[in-house]
Amino acid sequence: MSIIVTLLSCALLGLIATGIFLHYHPLDAARVRRVFKPTIAGNIALFFGAQLAVAFIGVSDVLAAPAVEGAMAGTSEISIGMGLAFIGIALPTALSTIAAGIAVGPIGAASLAAVSEKPEMFGRTLVYLGLAEGIA
Repeated sequence: MSIIVTLLSCALLGLIATGIFLHYHPLDAARVRRVFKPTIAGNIALFFGAQLAVAFIGVSDVLAAPAVEGAMAGTSEISIGMGLAFIGIALPTALSTIAAGIAVGPIGAASLAAVSEKPEMFGRTLVYLGLAEGIA
């Protein structure tokens, strides 16, 4: 599994390095086509190779799950991995809720301004405010 993580990390770092390089060295269109066709083909091959590796290597991990579950039946402690999983669940939820709450303020102010000019716009503005409030 560490090989898969290494492959996907290399693909991500390559993508970031390409973006940084192109930011500082813009290329003309003909050179971009010549350089990036093999790069894109390699990136796609790496992606599908990693997906196949996950499919085949991940199956052996799943098949080992009942044996591990039986061995750990008596333990109820939280491991480091489970703690990191909880953090991974909590961070996106918290940040998206904060962002949605920040979005409600400007939408509400714009809705009040629109309704004060045209009262018939109340229904439309209520939909946008309701969507932002529902997410928050």
